[in-house]
Formats: sequence, structure tokens, C-alpha cells
Amino acid sequence: MSLNKIKDLIIKCNNLKKRGKIIVFTNGCFDILHKGHLHYLFESKKLGDHLIVGLNSDRSVKLLKGQERPVNNQKIRTKNLLSNGIVDSVVIFDEPTPYKLIKKIIPSILTKGSDYKNKHIIGSDIVKSNNGRVVLIPFLEGFSTTKIINNLSKKP
Repeated sequence: MSLNKIKDLIIKCNNLKKRGKIIVFTNGCFDILHKGHLHYLFESKKLGDHLIVGLNSDRSVKLLKGQERPVNNQKIRTKNLLSNGIVDSVVIFDEPTPYKLIKKIIPSILTKGSDYKNKHIIGSDIVKSNNGRVVLIPFLEGFSTTKIINNLSKKP
């Protein structure tokens, strides 16, 4: 998402907040959208009125997951996220973490998967200092992009 679109999103969020709406933010690669992702997004959306996904850019996915990733480029991943009817906005970030993005948006709720229990959650300080909360969404066992890719590579 370009700088202008990020500015547009911030304006939209500020207008929603003025109307008493709850902004929920989460982030990730969402490379091959699967049942675990959809569960996570659906549970995140239930917490508020507007769900924003901070999407890792193609470059940042390569740094996190290796040169063979992403399987789907950021344009396809954005379309997939927006086509499911759960996600309201997607913003691509190229930094190692979405910290700057969270600082600009200041969501009411920040969600991460329950696999982040006892781990530092990037942006939690911003959200909490603005009277927001961090919610860990229960992890749906057996679903992961890496597992899907590994299973496909084992097939003849």
C-alpha cells in the first residue's frame, strides 16, 4: 500500500474511532490462505468493527521464511484476504515488524495467535498505552503454510 493509501487508512480509522467503532489489527504473511488463517481472522473480526491486516511485503516474507517464499505475491495475498468478507483493510509493510504501522493506526485491539503466549508482541505497548488490549486467538492445530508446502513437496 502506498504512503497515500496508508494516510487514507489512518483518516478512515480516525473517523471510525470518532463514531465509537473498534479497530482490530493483526499482521502476518498469509502466504497460502488456509482454514487456520480463516479461523484466526474470523475470531479477530468478532472483537471489533473494522479488521485491518498488516501484510508482510514480498521482500519481508523472503527475509522471514526464506528465498522460496512467498508462494503468492503480495498483490495476490491482498486480494485473497479482502475476498473472504472478513478483512476490511489490508496494508502492506516492508519493515521487519509492523511497529511503525501500529503506531500510526493505534488500534483498539491487537490480535495474535495463541502461539505468541509468553512472547513479546510487537506493538502491544502502543495499544495498551492507548487503553486498548491485546488478545491471543486460540490456535487451530494442524494448519500451517509451512506444513502445507512440506506436504506438497513430499508428494510424487
